[in-house]
Amino acid sequence: MVVPTLQTVGRTALQGVAAVGQGGQLAAGAVRALRKVDIWGPLFLPQLAAVGVASVPIALFIAAFTGVVLAIQASYTFTGTVPLYFVGALVGKTIILELGPVLTGLALAGRVGANIAAELGTMRVTEQIDALESLAYDPVAYLVVPRVTAGLVMFPVVVGMSMAMGIASGWLTSLFLLDLSTPQFVRGLRLFFDPYDVQFALIKAASFGLTVTGVGAFFGYTCGGGAQGVGIATTRAVVGASMMILVLDAFWAAALL
Repeated sequence: MVVPTLQTVGRTALQGVAAVGQGGQLAAGAVRALRKVDIWGPLFLPQLAAVGVASVPIALFIAAFTGVVLAIQASYTFTGTVPLYFVGALVGKTIILELGPVLTGLALAGRVGANIAAELGTMRVTEQIDALESLAYDPVAYLVVPRVTAGLVMFPVVVGMSMAMGIASGWLTSLFLLDLSTPQFVRGLRLFFDPYDVQFALIKAASFGLTVTGVGAFFGYTCGGGAQGVGIATTRAVVGASMMILVLDAFWAAALL
């Protein structure tokens, strides 16, 4: 009983070390491939659209209803204890510092990360990546670099739009459901606003973009085992990226606040 357990633990540890090594090799290859702009440059704009523009609707949808719920819950909590204009403070601070970047990152881990893992995984198991190598193309420059750089650039843009939508929906909710006027909401919003909060949120968003696209590319690029392997790689990409987003969220809070 003890020996099989130890064997399982040992195999898992070795697989973990091997995965870290593969990830390091892929990351080093991607850094080296940044010089090959002639390969990844033409693919950069299409990836900006695929990673960023196509993600805007789901990000705005989540932010809109988050703002509504935050305003209502803040009013429920504050009524009879503190002035209601604090609703604006809570909505603004919570959306900018936490819920805007994190909820958007988790949603895009499912949409963008899964898409990248499935796409590259399918290319791997159908030997399209091997074909690129046989044609003397650098597959990392062709497939990984444009996706990761697009994630790094577009995630802060999408998160910025979701923050604006969350605050706007909180304002409209306060206006039409909570009997709060616009000057009162704005007073609360400005009460604890610090421009550094926006900078903090965009730094987090950029790190989330790098993580989601990098993890998706890693699991797709190293995929094996046919259609089942592609499914496993896609699941691992979403789970892994989601877990890393939460770890990074705690890290940035401890490091920058």
